[in-house]
Amino acid sequence: MTKARILFYGDPHGQWRPLLAACEEQQPDAVVILGDCDLAQPLFEAVSPLLKAQIPVHWIPGNHDSDRPNWFEHLFQGGVPGNLHGRVAEVGGIRLGGLGGTFREGVWHPRSAEASSFHAAQDYLANLRERGLLDGRERLAETVIFPSLYDELANESAQVLVTHEAPSCHRHGFEELDLLAETMGAKLIVHGHHHEDYEAALPSGIRVIGLGRAQPRLVEITPAG
Repeated sequence: MTKARILFYGDPHGQWRPLLAACEEQQPDAVVILGDCDLAQPLFEAVSPLLKAQIPVHWIPGNHDSDRPNWFEHLFQGGVPGNLHGRVAEVGGIRLGGLGGTFREGVWHPRSAEASSFHAAQDYLANLRERGLLDGRERLAETVIFPSLYDELANESAQVLVTHEAPSCHRHGFEELDLLAETMGAKLIVHGHHHEDYEAALPSGIRVIGLGRAQPRLVEITPAG
């Protein structure tokens, strides 16, 4: 069975040359960007050589993608519709689920003693409207993890789970991501956020790849039978 060749790209933080060079050399079937793009121009422009080469580009947001209005607009309105946050899509013939953003105090943080403040993005946005705080804070709704989004993904199946946060094998990771991957039937988690290049395995046997800042990694994956 032919393997899918997917190139995962660790948090770019404005650096695109390593991605473009890796794609020119390795010619992947698809690209997945792991968030924190810090885009000075629309994403379409940053990855235009890949789109011209007909290499599909997918992405999840990171926590910093809502920090500045231009970063937010250049990603979410950047002309590349492959946002995987809270979704499952076929990428290079592989079912791939995405969970971008981070756990956040005041929204949902598994280590907080308090219950989740907002179950879903619409609850968070309604609260901002009631308090007259639609001053840019609404961008956060696209770069945090809400319980509703997590629950929706848990009802899906995927071979690979791409996250910005790390699972529990990382010292700053979360068991909630372990459980999500297990529930979805994933065999691989690929994450960014911590700018560390490593490989590990969860107790369940799920393989984990963490990527460094602006680090490309080509992974060959056999489609599920």
